[in-house]
Amino acid sequence: MLRAIMNGQSALKDELLGEIKKLDNKIDKLDIKVDKFEENLTKRIDKLGSQLAYLEDDTPTRKEFDRLDKRVKRVENIIASA
Repeated sequence: MLRAIMNGQSALKDELLGEIKKLDNKIDKLDIKVDKFEENLTKRIDKLGSQLAYLEDDTPTRKEFDRLDKRVKRVENIIASA
């Protein structure tokens, strides 16, 4: 009787260890997927940051914009008076 209980406990332990190993494998696969996703996301954020920096470098400053506005108004006045 005791032998049957011990065999049942051993079988249960083996079954649980098998399930734990399966879960470990699934967790490892999930970690790889998350790392890949994080890498792709990081690359995309870096690319967007670079594009934003380039756009920011190309935009005129407020001072440059005001000067351009004055020049356009002068040219409009010259054309209107002609």
